[in-house]
Amino acid sequence: MAILVNQNTHILVQGITGNEGARATREMLAYGTVVLAGVTPGKGGEIVEGVPVYNSVREALAKHPAINVSLVVVPARFALSAVTEAITEKIPLINILTEHIPTQDSARMLALARANDKDTHVILVGPSSVGIISPGIAKIGAIGSSTTSKVFSSGSIGLISKSGGMAAELASVLSKNGLGQSTVVGIGGDQIIGSDFVDILRLFEKDEQSKAVVLFGEVGGTYEEQAAEFIKQGKFTKPVVAIVAGMFTTLLPEGAVLGHAGAIVSKGRGSYDSKIRALEEAGVKIVNTINDIPSMIKQLI
Repeated sequence: MAILVNQNTHILVQGITGNEGARATREMLAYGTVVLAGVTPGKGGEIVEGVPVYNSVREALAKHPAINVSLVVVPARFALSAVTEAITEKIPLINILTEHIPTQDSARMLALARANDKDTHVILVGPSSVGIISPGIAKIGAIGSSTTSKVFSSGSIGLISKSGGMAAELASVLSKNGLGQSTVVGIGGDQIIGSDFVDILRLFEKDEQSKAVVLFGEVGGTYEEQAAEFIKQGKFTKPVVAIVAGMFTTLLPEGAVLGHAGAIVSKGRGSYDSKIRALEEAGVKIVNTINDIPSMIKQLI
C-alpha cells in the first residue's frame, strides 16, 4: 500500500509562516493531506491556511500527538536546529525541503538520525527533497506543485529521483502510458542526503503494491553505484529501470566542475560511465530517454 506516505500521514510544517512553508501547506491541504500544525519560533498563536502555529515542536506535539511527519521548510541556516528538534522529539519521518544546507550540517543531521534510528526509527528524506507522494492518498512537500492531479496517478510503479523536476516529468510520462505510481520519492541531489536509493529500495521491496521501480540518477556521488551493488547482491528482487542524466560529461576534460552539490566524481566512481556500468552489471535496464521507460517497464512486468 505504497511507502512512507499513506492515509495515516499527519504532518507538522517547520517554517510554516515563510512563503515556501505556507505554499507547501496550501498545496498539501488541497491534495487532501492532513496538516495538523506548524512551527515557527516566536510566531506561536498565528494561523496559516487554517493550521495553528506553535513556537516549538514539543509544544505542537503536546497539542497534536498524532503528528508523525515533519516537513522542514526553514532557511538553510536554521535547518540543522529544526531537524535536530524533530529528531529529539522522535518524529519518525522528516522530509527536508530546504536547499543549500551546508554539507557539515547535513552530515550532523544524518549522524543524529542514525544514532536515534534503532530506538525511534527516524527516517530523513532530503535535504533538497521536492517531497514524497503516494498518488490519490497524500503528499508531503512541494512535489507536483499545483499540477499534482494531472501528473501523478495511482498504480504499481515506484519512482525514486534525485531531481525534483524530473520526478514530476517521469511520473507524467508513466501516467500518460497507463503506468500509475505507488509512491514517488524525491531524495534530493546533495552530496550528503538522508535516505538514498538503497534505503528507498528496501522499502519498495517490502511493499506489495510496488511491482517495479524507476530510478533517476545524476552524475556525481556514488549512490547509484551503491544501489547497483544492493541489487546485484539479490537484496532487491523486482524489475528496475534506470536513467542517468549527464551523458554529455563523458566529453568533458577530467576535473571539470559542474556546479551541483552532488556532482563530485572521485577515483572513477560517480562518473556517468561508472554508474551505467555498475547498474547494467546488476541487471538494471538502462534507457537513454524518459520516453523509453514505459515500454521497457511493460516488457518487464
